[in-house]
Amino acid sequence: MDHPAQQQHAPGPAASARIATLDDLQEHLQWAIELEHATLPPYLCALYSLDPQRNPEAIEVVAGVFAEEMIHLALAANLLNAVGWRPRLDAPRMLPPHPRRLPHGGPSLELSLLPFGAEALDMFLRLERPAPPGAPAEADGYETIGQFYAAIEDGLRHLCGRLGERAVFRGDPARQVHAGHFRNTAGRLIAVNDLSSALTALEEIVEQGEGMTRDEVWDGDRDVHHPDRDEVAHYYRFQELRAGRRYQRGDTPQSGPTGEAIRVDLAGVRPMRRNPRLADHAPGSAIRTAQEEFNHTYCAILHLLEQAFNGSPRLLAVATGTMYGLKAQAQALMRMPDEDGTTAGPSFEYVAPELRRWSVGDRRRIVVLADGPYLVYGGVPLKRKRKVVSAENNALTWKTGDTLATEDTYALCRCGRSGAKPFCDGTHAVVGFDGTESADLRPYKELQHVHDGVGISAQRVGELCIHAAFCIGRTRPIADMLADTGDSDVRSNVMGRIDHCPSGSYSYALERGGESIEPDLPQAISILEEEDGLASALWVTGGVPVVRADGQPLETRNRMTLCRCGRSAGKPLCDGTHRKINFRETVPSTTS
Repeated sequence: MDHPAQQQHAPGPAASARIATLDDLQEHLQWAIELEHATLPPYLCALYSLDPQRNPEAIEVVAGVFAEEMIHLALAANLLNAVGWRPRLDAPRMLPPHPRRLPHGGPSLELSLLPFGAEALDMFLRLERPAPPGAPAEADGYETIGQFYAAIEDGLRHLCGRLGERAVFRGDPARQVHAGHFRNTAGRLIAVNDLSSALTALEEIVEQGEGMTRDEVWDGDRDVHHPDRDEVAHYYRFQELRAGRRYQRGDTPQSGPTGEAIRVDLAGVRPMRRNPRLADHAPGSAIRTAQEEFNHTYCAILHLLEQAFNGSPRLLAVATGTMYGLKAQAQALMRMPDEDGTTAGPSFEYVAPELRRWSVGDRRRIVVLADGPYLVYGGVPLKRKRKVVSAENNALTWKTGDTLATEDTYALCRCGRSGAKPFCDGTHAVVGFDGTESADLRPYKELQHVHDGVGISAQRVGELCIHAAFCIGRTRPIADMLADTGDSDVRSNVMGRIDHCPSGSYSYALERGGESIEPDLPQAISILEEEDGLASALWVTGGVPVVRADGQPLETRNRMTLCRCGRSAGKPLCDGTHRKINFRETVPSTTS
């Protein structure tokens, strides 16, 4: 029996057009990624141009379609990973100038950046149009998206029949993204590992766009916004907006929608300039500067998505969370007057990695994302460390605990609200985390206060202190002990306490102006736990570089501590606020 997705289409393409080799299949699945991505900028421009107070129903429709296209993008990446190739999103070809053709589609499939309105709806309807009856599968130059995916389905069946499923589906299962990596209510995110799951993924893509069959408008799911209703496919949702009326049971593609009215207020649309370009405005102008900011953010999302689909699936939540910041930037642009009564808009132009605030690559480093998490590159080991204290709660030492499993690139929570701490799960975007950074960028030597003893010169930067209390000691603080450092036991005690200071607020040399003596610490990040289960800072050791969200590096030091409660007054550095707010990794259970 044919798979449901195959029943919608004519028999497979002629041998000359068939996807006949694994290389062909991998190439076409990369095209599928490029196709699904190409739909995102036009949908986002239409979505962000809508006034939410005057067009809530139109926003619901366009936002729903956009979310499902994100699912389709992830499904295409799962398919490509399953057949043993690497998805590519962070590349110039993903963002050619608009207007543009749909990747490898027919000449009539052209996409523009437009505000919501009749022209945008016509473009979306052309994009989502179901394949006509008897339309052949088309591996290139396709007229409809359904025909393109029919060619991929045919190629999968043909290659599995000729080579066997094991030879076709040879990818690493760990690269598959699934529902646990992505908060959504927009469809099924299917892990692909064999022909059956691959066909299910293709079916999900096609049915959400075209509908389940040619005689129905429904896509087989329940409407997430209205659970009492069945959901219509993308093409028919845009028909609803054009007709100003919903489909109801008994309606067909031929009848059109006959249900309740949908109100679309075209006066409640920001008149964005069509197909904006950076070149339209002078360097340094307000609009161009805002467009450049948007492009940096969008390319960061492409980078995060590529990382997520290439072995760091947890970053999918970070990428989708970053889109919240993208929304604010786009809407700010659409409030900026442009020429001829229009407003500015995002230009969706590619920013080369070497021009970004933080470069890509696999060298070890920590990047602070604006109002988001810490992005850790290069497989920096992640450990737990617990403070060992005396019976009187005096700090004694740190005990190393478990090493946590991570990908080569991973994200650590900075807002303090993630449900997957220490990892980011995208909560920062939902709660509107303000991660504004205010740490002093001056080097340690400019900020330090020096206190000399005998055979030791102690240096301290109070702004770095996280109040871990190693400097206080059982009887008196380090500052009071320096006068007695002629006693080598006292001097050794002071040195040991300074070595345990996680932030490096305290350091020491053997003489004033001498070279600082640092403990030999590995390149690592440690999740600190203090007395009574108090969750403390992220302890960065071994000189791992930290780059702020604006691209400025913090001074690289052997020891530094980063805030993870979200409340420090000196972000991204910890200032001990976690102690004041009794920060915990998990909320203690309460009993009645």
